[in-house]
Amino acid sequence: MLHRGHESTDGTDGGELAVPMAWLYAEYIADELLRTGDLMPPTSFEFRAGRDALALTVFLSDTDGELSGIRVISQLENWLSLTAYDQPWRDWVRERMAELTDRAVGAGTRSPDLALAADAWRWLEETELLAPDLDAVPGGGALVGEDDGPKVWTPAWRLGLPLGHLAIHLF
Repeated sequence: MLHRGHESTDGTDGGELAVPMAWLYAEYIADELLRTGDLMPPTSFEFRAGRDALALTVFLSDTDGELSGIRVISQLENWLSLTAYDQPWRDWVRERMAELTDRAVGAGTRSPDLALAADAWRWLEETELLAPDLDAVPGGGALVGEDDGPKVWTPAWRLGLPLGHLAIHLF
């Protein structure tokens, strides 16, 4: 996704700052969806994981390169299907990131949006969060509270994706 209006007419960048509006807008949409769902505190790592997973979904699903406010509501079903449990979201993200990177390299441009998306993806893949073990065998022991159950270190995207999906659903 290339930012429009930062190209100069003489083939140089003109020293102008390229603002990553597409990524910032995708991040804003994700933030609002999560805040509306009120699933976790906005200062938590879980919130960041959900926001980054949703922002990647919003950013990478925008094939026209033009996110507009009016299209947000019409895209909710698409985002729900992309973030659903049985979908290969991780593979889809990798494919779309590679496609957008190839497109930017082919055009000879640097995309500040893509750079921020790549940073978010790197964080989601490399960061692990301690989360409830959703694959634990039921009846394995007496649980008093939510914090007493088995926990495992989970890549941030594996925790953020279902949180993002739930936030879309609750919206």
